[in-house]
Amino acid sequence: MVDFTLTDEQQAMREMAHDFAEKEIRPVAWEYDRDGTWPEDILKKAWELGLMNNHVPEEYGGAGLGYLDGAILEEEIAWGCSGIGTSMSCNGLATAPVLLGASEELKKEYVGRLTEAPLLASFCLTEPDAGSDVSGMKTTATKKGDKWVINGSKCFITNGEYANWYTVFAKTDKDAGHRGISCFIVPRDAGVVVDKHEDKMGQRASNTATISFPEVEIPLDHLVGEENKGFKLSMMTLDRTRPGVAAMATGVSRAAMEMAANYAKERVQFGVPIAMHQAIQFMLADMATKVHLSRLAYMCSASLLDQGKRNTLESSHAKRFAADSAMEVTVDAVQVFGGYGFIKEYKVEKLMRDAKILQLYEGTAQIQRLVIARETLLPRQ
Repeated sequence: MVDFTLTDEQQAMREMAHDFAEKEIRPVAWEYDRDGTWPEDILKKAWELGLMNNHVPEEYGGAGLGYLDGAILEEEIAWGCSGIGTSMSCNGLATAPVLLGASEELKKEYVGRLTEAPLLASFCLTEPDAGSDVSGMKTTATKKGDKWVINGSKCFITNGEYANWYTVFAKTDKDAGHRGISCFIVPRDAGVVVDKHEDKMGQRASNTATISFPEVEIPLDHLVGEENKGFKLSMMTLDRTRPGVAAMATGVSRAAMEMAANYAKERVQFGVPIAMHQAIQFMLADMATKVHLSRLAYMCSASLLDQGKRNTLESSHAKRFAADSAMEVTVDAVQVFGGYGFIKEYKVEKLMRDAKILQLYEGTAQIQRLVIARETLLPRQ
C-alpha cells in the first residue's frame, strides 16, 4: 500500500522549516528581492539549525536525511522565498556527484568542509554555448604532469561568488561529445575567477554568477569518478535533485494560492467578496489541484530514490509538472489581485517572477518532455 502520511519525525522537521520560513525568511524576503542582496545571515542561521546539507551522510558530518525528508523541507523554505531556498539547497547539487563518485578522501575533505563551517559549494555544468546541449561544452581539463589544468567558463552558477569549492564538468576528450566529459573538484583558491554577477528577473536573493577557470591547476586525484564518465554522473545527479526543485515549485505555488485566497475573501466587488464569484472559485480550485498534484509528484520521485530505485521518469514528471504549475498558479494569483497584482506593494508579483526560473534551471521544461517521451517510448525493463 502506498502511504505518503508523514512520520512524526517528518512532521516535526516540516514544522521547524515552516517556522524558520515564517519568522526568519518571509519578513525580509521582499527586501532581499528588491535590493538583490546576499542573505548571509539567513544562510548562517539555516546552517546552524541543520536546514542545510541535510542529505550529507552522518560519516561526513551531515544529518543523513532521505530524499523525501529533504524535499519536504525544501517546500517549506520555498514557501518563504524560493530565491533564498535555492541558495540554501545548492550545496546538495554540488555534493551529489561527489557523494556518488568521488574517493573517500575527497568526500571527507570537501563534503566535510560544508558541515564543519557554514561554507558553500557550486555546481558548474552550464556554459554560454552549452545549456541543454551539455555535449557542446568548451571547458577543458588537460593532464600536465601531476596536475589537471582546467580552462574555460561556466555561467548561471548558483552561489558562484561565495563558493568555497566547485564541482566542475569539463571535456577530457574534445572529440567524444558527451562521452568525453569528466567531473572535478576545483577549490576556489586554485585560481577560480568570478567574472560577472547576474542581475535577475526573479529569485534575486539567490546569487548567480559567471565563473572562469584560467589555467587552473588541481591535483590528479581531484577527478570525481572515472575519466570521461562525467556526463552519466551529471544525469544521475539531476535525477536526485529534480524532486527538490519540484518541491520548491510546490512551495511557490502554495504561497501564491494562499495569497490569492486570502485576498479574494477580503476584496469586495459587486457587493460581495470576490471569493463568492464562481469565476474566482474555479481559479482557486485549479490552483489547489495543481499544488496537491505537484506535492504528490515530488513525494513519489523522492520516495523512489529512498528505496534505491531509478527515478528518471518520475523526477522529470515531477519537475516538469510542478514547475509549469508554479508558473500557471502565480500568473493566476496575480490575476485574482487584478491591477494590484501588478504593483510591487502587493507581494504576489514576486512569486510570479520567481516561478519562471523553475521552468529553466536543472533541465528546462522542454528537456523534461524529451526525457519523458524517451522513457515512455523506450521504457527500461
